[in-house]
Parts: sequence; structure tokens; C-alpha cells
Amino acid sequence: MWSTPSAPPWDVQRLPRADGSVFLVTGGNAGIGYFVAEQLSATGAAVVLGSRNPTKAEAAMASIRARVPDARVRAVQLDLADLSSLETTVEALEVERLDAVVHNAGVALDDPPRGATADGHELMFGTNHLGHFALTQRLMPLLSAAPTARIVTMGSFAAKSERLDLEDLQSRNGYRPKRTYGRSKLAQMYFGVELDRRLRVAGSTVASVVVHPGGALDSLTPSRPPLHVRTLGARLSAAPAALLVQGKDAGAWPAVRAVLDPAVRGGQLWGPRVFGLRGEPRREPVWNHLADTSVAARLWEASCDLTGFDLDAVPA
Repeated sequence: MWSTPSAPPWDVQRLPRADGSVFLVTGGNAGIGYFVAEQLSATGAAVVLGSRNPTKAEAAMASIRARVPDARVRAVQLDLADLSSLETTVEALEVERLDAVVHNAGVALDDPPRGATADGHELMFGTNHLGHFALTQRLMPLLSAAPTARIVTMGSFAAKSERLDLEDLQSRNGYRPKRTYGRSKLAQMYFGVELDRRLRVAGSTVASVVVHPGGALDSLTPSRPPLHVRTLGARLSAAPAALLVQGKDAGAWPAVRAVLDPAVRGGQLWGPRVFGLRGEPRREPVWNHLADTSVAARLWEASCDLTGFDLDAVPA
């Protein structure tokens, strides 16, 4: 009797080839997004960095090319805080199809005052969630043109302890930056899970996967000058933390696997293996509050109203 050979174990250091594929990474010029772009570039795919800052995008591309000599990497201007600019961004991609987008870009504020986007939305919720919600609508024709495209949403472990206030999504009452950030990432994650439900109902070939990077610190991240330089002092002081958390290079691993691994399925949640904080990527159960379809549906409706974009109207 013949047996079907099992797929080889996932190796973060030996990624499968993706020649001919086109991937967009929002916020690919810095932090975790940079390492997602660097790692995907090593697969032979064409990688597009969505960046608000052209100078930082140029520096990121130079860094990637220095480490991946044959990298096919370029950048497009992307400002998720200005919904009216997204059509121009998608046109600038100049591609016939998109095999994956990694929704990674985001704003994290530590201190008041409460900020606002060009459209008048609270800055973190408006950028992190509403911006990606609207961008997905613009990208859907390109994603649907690919055989099996993926939308990968980068959540945050900080969202695990948060709950959405559906009556105050804009954080107008009792604004607290860290709580607002956690809720904005939670909204993104709800969106990623709900999006896959709706794509399956529509019979789409596009899949939506949610990931989170665990605990990812600059002090544990390898240097990528001039983007990031880790000093000897920072390395030594961060050594104890490495038992629990990791660098942003490793924080990129769940997203990279969600883009490349054919075993990954829509609607899944992926994060680091060790307590959800560090280690190689693994599938984990969808958090209980993320499985609440009534909250997800109400958030979806509110997002349509706030952005003026209706994803249900986009042919899948």
C-alpha cells in the first residue's frame, strides 16, 4: 500500500521558492514589516513595500538588496490615514494580479493627545483598521485575479486582553493610548477572521489569515543599518528578555509562513510557538472573543459606514 508523503517540517531558514509571485507588505520599510519583506524577497517573489515615507522606503530597499542580491523589491507610496489616496496607491502597483498582501503597517502612540486621520477618524483605529479595511476593497480585483491569493492581517498579542467598545470605536470617551492601540489591533483581527467567513460564502479563491508576532523587541532585533542599529549595551541588557520574547526578525515568521505555506488555511490564527510570545510559527486556536460573530458583524457594518467602502459589493 502506498502512503502519501507528509509535507516537510516548516523551516524558517529555508523558505520555499515563490518565483513569479507578487506580494505587497504595508509598512514594509521598518520594524516587523521590513523583515517580512526581506524574508519574502529571498524566495524569488516580487515584493512591493507600501510606505508613507519615500526616504525610509529607499533605505529599506537598499538594505534588502544588500542581503538578497537578486531581490525584486520596489516601493509605492501608501498612507492608510488618507482613504482618498488609496486608489492612487493601487494604480501605482502596476500589476495584473496580487498573490498576497500583508496588512502590517500601523500607528502606535504612547501618549496623548488623541490624534486624527485626514478623514477625521481616531488615528490608530483609522490607520490600523479602517485604512486596511478600505485598502482590501481596492485590492480585491487584483487578489481575485491570482489563483489562490492570501490576505494576511498582522494582529498583536496586546489585543488578547482587550475588548471592543462598539459604542465608542473612535475612543472619544476616556481616551487611553495603549488601550486604543490594543483595540485597533483587535479590530484588525476581527476583520481578518470575518473577511474569511465572507470570502468562503462568496466562493472566493482568496483566503484571509490572521497572525501575530508575539513579543518582538527592538533590543533583540539584529541590526539593519541605517534602519536599525543594535548596540552591544542593548544586546547585553536584553539578554534575559530573550527567554520570553524575541526580535522583530522572528516576529515576522508567522506572517511569512501565512503567505507561503500551502498548508495554511483561511480563517486560521498563527503566532509564535512558545506561549504565543516567541519561537517558530504555529497555528493556535482562534481566541474566544475573536470567534464572536455578532461583534465581528457589527464592526464590519460600522467599518463600511465610516469608510464609505462596502467589501460585500466587491465581486469575489
